[in-house]
Amino acid sequence: MRSLEAALDAEFDLAPLWRQADADAFLAAQGAGFVGLVTSVWGPVDAALLARLPNLRVIANFGVGYDALDVAAIRARGIVFSNTPDVLTDCTADLAWAALLDVARGVSAAERFVRRGDWAAGRRFPLQTRVSGKRLGIVGLGRIGRAIARRGEGFGMRIAYHGRRPQADVPYAYHATPQALAADSDFLVIAAAGGAQTRHLVSREVIAALPPQAFLVNVARGSVVDEAALVAALVERRIAGAALDVYAHEPQVPEALLALDNVVLLPHIGSATRETRQAMADLTIANLRAYFRDGRLLTPVTD
Repeated sequence: MRSLEAALDAEFDLAPLWRQADADAFLAAQGAGFVGLVTSVWGPVDAALLARLPNLRVIANFGVGYDALDVAAIRARGIVFSNTPDVLTDCTADLAWAALLDVARGVSAAERFVRRGDWAAGRRFPLQTRVSGKRLGIVGLGRIGRAIARRGEGFGMRIAYHGRRPQADVPYAYHATPQALAADSDFLVIAAAGGAQTRHLVSREVIAALPPQAFLVNVARGSVVDEAALVAALVERRIAGAALDVYAHEPQVPEALLALDNVVLLPHIGSATRETRQAMADLTIANLRAYFRDGRLLTPVTD
């Protein structure tokens, strides 16, 4: 984000790695001079990178998800790190609902139908699926999952969820396994954090448990879903459709999905509004300021 880079450059001695002709050579020569690092989902921080930054003390992650960071290696070095929670919750939940409504009502497919001239030629667009009053299942009832659920209440939906444990302060039904939740859902929305612990949480078995009229919506991380199993279910028409903002190997999208009209494909834009990205940038910088001013982060990751 250009405004974030400009703001960082105004306050810190900034060295964007992506602008180095040879980043490895640059870090070999200059890496010991850096004490702070700003990164995002697009810039993995692994043990190899950390080794080239021997004096690193703080990492500010531009985003709420930090599955691109090797947390164990970071903790082992005693490095603290922050993320940007809360400020992107509403826009990500909005996007989940935009995708859900799109795939259920065939909005993008209908738009293509009009552009191709099919309507003008006298063809009829096929009937689609009602959303209001249906069963909404949410995998991961964190900040974003709760915001998605609140929006579902406005559509009169019966809401259920799966997570690591039941949550006493919500009125929604809890399912102990994602398979049980899938079997009880017309729309299964994935809002769980990424990382090794949730890899393929939505497994082949979970996808098989979805009713044939069900849709899957993923605004979390591509790693949470067994992508090969999902593609097979969609190609074989074993589920009604899917809306995907994330993929296993971004920016690569499985080619088999490109020709399917019952799949909405988005380029990882859950938080991509001007307002939210600016709020994320502001919080990223505020964390760095707080750390270098008094040694503490405003939104540290502690789990």
